[in-house]
Amino acid sequence: MAPIRTQWTRLIRFVAVETSQVHIGQPVDPQLDIGLAVANNEQVFAHEILGSPFDPAAQVTGTTLSVKTLLSPLSRGQINLARCLGLNYADHAAEAKLDKPNAPILFYKPPTAIIGPNAPINIPKAAQPVSKHIPDYEVELTVVIGKAAKDVPEEEALDYVLGYTAANDVSFRFHQMNVSQWDFSKGFDNTTPIGPCLVASFAIPDPQSLSLKTTVNGKVLQDGTTADQIFSVKQTIAFLSQGTTLEPGTIILTGTPKGVGFVRKPPLFLKHGDIVRIWIDSGIGSLINPVLEEGKASISASL
Repeated sequence: MAPIRTQWTRLIRFVAVETSQVHIGQPVDPQLDIGLAVANNEQVFAHEILGSPFDPAAQVTGTTLSVKTLLSPLSRGQINLARCLGLNYADHAAEAKLDKPNAPILFYKPPTAIIGPNAPINIPKAAQPVSKHIPDYEVELTVVIGKAAKDVPEEEALDYVLGYTAANDVSFRFHQMNVSQWDFSKGFDNTTPIGPCLVASFAIPDPQSLSLKTTVNGKVLQDGTTADQIFSVKQTIAFLSQGTTLEPGTIILTGTPKGVGFVRKPPLFLKHGDIVRIWIDSGIGSLINPVLEEGKASISASL
């Protein structure tokens, strides 16, 4: 199976100043951390892309647009299903004092959980007070499947990847620990940011060599590498595609490294007004979001 080769290298989705409409485009500056620039109210320009992110023939045009509002690289309607791995980093398993799993631990998120850069991470009333429910941050490399994958051998798994982005798998630990299944505690509305850039798979030939970090209110709390994953991206795709079609638009959150809040003493939890910055290298960049406790005044993600 031939790998997916897109015309774009980095893709963003945004509302343009010039049209007030949603577009996709490739940032003009190939080195710019788009999420950080937007959070700092800097002007960001992109060459418009005509077509769908899933169409390899989609063209990067000469039309330049300026970003008014940065959105998640895929819309909720384009995300076929969000599959997520739990306990997939050796250092995270160690800090949680849990054995490494024998197979990937899978849970799901509904599309209603997905938000984009700068959008508030909503802590619903069902997860308040935060001191009891412990809303937690988790930086995660996220895989976007670009073509239908079923019974994929490990050596061909990356051929099905459209690209990579970042996600913050915000978790509500009280609900998570109360039950054996994690879907409910991980799937509240408007709680899972993804973005800011979707980087084409050919631009990240080795997804097991990426640095990733979480910063809350300027303090680095997670600082890891995908080399520490228990199940690599290849292994994950091969495993999840057994007897199961991973359709285009499937996203896979691949787990988080050590440094999460609930294992700290005392536990560290997200609260109203916090600013969470997720960062992954190789052009994915910074995913920055404020934290909003439902029922309190709205806030912005500016740094």
